[in-house]
Amino acid sequence: MSSEVTEEASETCASCGKSECDDVKLKNCNACYLVKYCGVECQRNHRSQHKRTCKIRAAELRDELLFKQPEGIHFGDCPICFIPIPTGTDDGGKLNTAAYHPCCSKMICNGCIYASRLQKIKTCPFCRTEYPSNDAEASEMLNKRVAANDPYAIRVVLAGNRWKEGKFSEAFN
Repeated sequence: MSSEVTEEASETCASCGKSECDDVKLKNCNACYLVKYCGVECQRNHRSQHKRTCKIRAAELRDELLFKQPEGIHFGDCPICFIPIPTGTDDGGKLNTAAYHPCCSKMICNGCIYASRLQKIKTCPFCRTEYPSNDAEASEMLNKRVAANDPYAIRVVLAGNRWKEGKFSEAFN
């Protein structure tokens, strides 16, 4: 009921009460977009009543625009080359643009990994720790990062557990 009332109210001039029709086109307040006016004269007449709420709403809109978080289109920047790591996956749903390194808990892009392999470096390109030779060593490295309260390592462990339980849609949410 209240949404119907506000919808009807938004279709009338806030000052004189004229409703929008073919010959009268209502225009939004340019600052807050909360009210509509049929003309400049009505906007001037209503300004004293509308000024306070308009300033508050305009500030909210500005803050919303300023502090809006960007969409999660990448995993952050590679700590070596500082290029954003995209969220690309292959046909099987496996990440194919970067690899997680349990030694330093960093996502490193495939370009930096490839460059280190070309140079015959057999250590992590970021922290220079030797790669784990088996799953037990990798798990031990990951558990050390979890014990140090590394949020990314904790997320990797939780996602891995959900994946093993068959909750694929929840794994990386």
